[in-house]
Amino acid sequence: KQRQFTPEPRRDVLRFLLEHATLEKWERTVLAVIREEAYYFVPQMQTKIMNEGWASYWHSRMMTEQVCDWSEIIEYADNNAGVMSTAGNRFNPYKLGVELYRHIEERWNKGQFGREWDECNDLDQKKNWDLRLGLGREKVFEVRKLYNDVTFIDEFLTPEFALEQKLFTFDWSNRNDRWEIASREFKQIKERLLFQLTNAGNPEIVVVDANFENRGELLLRHEHRGIDLRDDYAKECLKALVRLWKRPVCLLTKSENKGVILRFDGNEHTSRQTEEGSSAAATA
Repeated sequence: KQRQFTPEPRRDVLRFLLEHATLEKWERTVLAVIREEAYYFVPQMQTKIMNEGWASYWHSRMMTEQVCDWSEIIEYADNNAGVMSTAGNRFNPYKLGVELYRHIEERWNKGQFGREWDECNDLDQKKNWDLRLGLGREKVFEVRKLYNDVTFIDEFLTPEFALEQKLFTFDWSNRNDRWEIASREFKQIKERLLFQLTNAGNPEIVVVDANFENRGELLLRHEHRGIDLRDDYAKECLKALVRLWKRPVCLLTKSENKGVILRFDGNEHTSRQTEEGSSAAATA
């Protein structure tokens, strides 16, 4: 029976390498610095939309209410429009963040929250709903203090906001060789946004075994969430890991809904199909 090196999947790949890879002292030092730096930036990655939106919110208020005079406001508006523009196949964190803060401020100023609001099914009544509570500024400060990007989107993204901002999901069309709108459904928009924000938008990779098939090879598993890995990124990652592990490295993932094991032995990249859902078998 195969002797498994690690009894449970390990998410901290760099720490695993620091503990178990055969490294020179200088290699271990450099790797430790890289890991420490990565952890340092985690809070920034978890609040990128909120940070950029908060900066844009106050920048806009300061420039339009206090700083710019009539001769400067057009130049400011032109530059700001460039920052807020959304094009191509990526959302703009500045635009999404600032507009969601403004949406929250408006809702809490008008009292568009709570049980009575949620249970109201009259669209005309909701459209004209204004209790004049004036709680918006207090609410955005509370949100800024207590939330991260995932909870920010999960809690405050609404169908009304998605419609107003003309949000949609898009996918690559192999048939037409271009990006195309996939859906304008609110549920799918929200799910896609939350998916992109989970793990800072990076693929989740875990260490499964360091003695894969009793050959001393490192086996990693990609926790597939519906989006395949980029082949070029995966190959470069395997090359870097082989330099550290000093042995072949394998990566269990999915490609076009089929299980596949990518492998690099230091000279050649290979791949072989495996049974779908074989991640459990690979850890046995």
